[in-house]
Amino acid sequence: MSISDNSSDISLDTKKHSFSHIMAAAVLEMFPEAKFGVGPVIENGCFYDFILPRTLIPEDLELIEEKIKEILYRPLLFKRQELGLEEAVVHFRDKGQDLKVELLMDLKEKGTTKMDKEEKEIFDEGEVQVVSLYRLVDNNTGEILFEDLCKGPHVETMTEINGEKNSENKSIGFKLDKFSGSYWRGDQERGIDMQRIYALVFDNDEELGEFLFQRNEAKKRDHRVVGKDMKLFTISNLVGAGLPLMQPRGMVIRKLVEDYLWQIHEKKGYQRVWTPHIAKVDLYETSGHAAKFGDELFRVQGKEDEFILKPMNCPHHMQIYADNQFSYRDLPIRYFEPTTVYRDEKSGQLSGLTRVRSITQDDGHLFCLVDQIEEEVVKIVEAIKEFYATMSMDKEFWVSLSLRGEDHSKYLGEDKIWHQGEQALENVCRDLELPYKKVEGEAAFYGPKLDFVFKDAINREWQLSTIQLDFVLPERFDLSYINESGDKERPVVIHRAISGSLERFLGVMIEHFGGRFPLWLAPVQVKILTVNNKEEVLEYVNKVKLILEDLELNQPLKHNRIRSFVDDRDESLGRKIREAEVEKIPVIVIIGPKDLEDEMVSVRTQNGEQKMRLNQLKEFILNNTSL
Repeated sequence: MSISDNSSDISLDTKKHSFSHIMAAAVLEMFPEAKFGVGPVIENGCFYDFILPRTLIPEDLELIEEKIKEILYRPLLFKRQELGLEEAVVHFRDKGQDLKVELLMDLKEKGTTKMDKEEKEIFDEGEVQVVSLYRLVDNNTGEILFEDLCKGPHVETMTEINGEKNSENKSIGFKLDKFSGSYWRGDQERGIDMQRIYALVFDNDEELGEFLFQRNEAKKRDHRVVGKDMKLFTISNLVGAGLPLMQPRGMVIRKLVEDYLWQIHEKKGYQRVWTPHIAKVDLYETSGHAAKFGDELFRVQGKEDEFILKPMNCPHHMQIYADNQFSYRDLPIRYFEPTTVYRDEKSGQLSGLTRVRSITQDDGHLFCLVDQIEEEVVKIVEAIKEFYATMSMDKEFWVSLSLRGEDHSKYLGEDKIWHQGEQALENVCRDLELPYKKVEGEAAFYGPKLDFVFKDAINREWQLSTIQLDFVLPERFDLSYINESGDKERPVVIHRAISGSLERFLGVMIEHFGGRFPLWLAPVQVKILTVNNKEEVLEYVNKVKLILEDLELNQPLKHNRIRSFVDDRDESLGRKIREAEVEKIPVIVIIGPKDLEDEMVSVRTQNGEQKMRLNQLKEFILNNTSL
């Protein structure tokens, strides 16, 4: 296949794939004894696995990078050659590349070269008699720098990635990122130790720089570090992984978010309910969750019955609905419950607040008529938009509209109601001008859904809100309402969550704000620091506190009084300020003896420090709620 001279026509994956071979060629020049595994493309670049004569050290990456830069500007071509399977085995055996021989023998005997889950096949499955060999060849001398089994595609020449054929004269942006130990084919028991080199590869240096900047920002904002510094939550080995404990300050934020969510839902006609944390296994067998979650369920054996720590709230809410007699005039019925559910996630997948075993959902379930779906979904979308506008995450988002795939046998429920439900969701997306993408085959087996994906302050995407139609649980639990004809009819259930897991949401917010929460959400909003002679200014400090205690932020939560704290320890002012800044306190008020005389205060924020009269403090805070 011929590739256009314009390098912008070459896909980034093709550049990444070509780069993995170029990196391997550089390693071969440095270590002629190297044996090669595979070098697949990954999200932000590629990696390659090697058996090397010695362990790599950090300085090696710099040396390999220099060799790569030199290779990129040599007159090299990627040349493809087809070899018979037997011929290829002999070729690589003669070269001493035992790992390539093993792949070829698998291809011969099993029809596949499938590696571990992290790697792709180097050839398609099926009966293979001929394989492709790609060589990196010097166009002037015919010297072969490197050769590998590969499906391709590759660039044809170095000029297609070094910028010489690019109208903007921009080379790919690359950086050897790190190295680590690995095992051949992911099999530790075989004992074939390898070394893996990871490379970052982007279309140009600007994109690479942006990625490195964002990654560095993400590291600085890591909620596990910031949360520890700010004393927001605790992970205890005695309590268990994935079971975070909320410190007082973390609980302030969590409770504010929960109260705000309820404030939004209350004005939209929701009613609060409460359900216990365990239920008999029969409930989840009826709902289907026992089969769905399998070994993720926490089981509890009572004296007589077997119980399960609830993995979902929906079956409980079905029982509340079922214990009432509703007519079509009563619908929709809207339940809201922020409560904790439990799933036994694998320990290797747990991480801080963003992946836990105790999951507090801002859960809600609506029971409605089919022709009410559209109106109710609009209300939920309005709630989502209001909530994320407050969190400064509403500027860039998109919505996944998940629909049935072609094989309708995989989905439960009548075709007619599926069509109505899918159409209702798409109508809402169109009417509200939501940036949505239709995704065929991604619907839940019980109904279509909308998933909202938001970008944080450093442009990372998070799937947070969801709206899911359910045509199955009403059937499983025999739910009904009395229609206009006096007959029983099934309601439609709408599952919805605005923040999703409160734990995960808090983790996302810590990183989104970098710990600098907006004033209404900060656990401590104002910290008063005394300068020496604290007894002398104590009465004045109390006067400042009275002003703050009388101060009420009306947005976004009603009756949200200012939370202040006095630091009057016998410590230096510099230390007190440093600690307050580590805690990301939005407003720091500094009071010394001279301030008492002049009825002044010094106010320090992230924008700087200024002196003001005491009677100006209240207005200053009310006018700077975005701090």
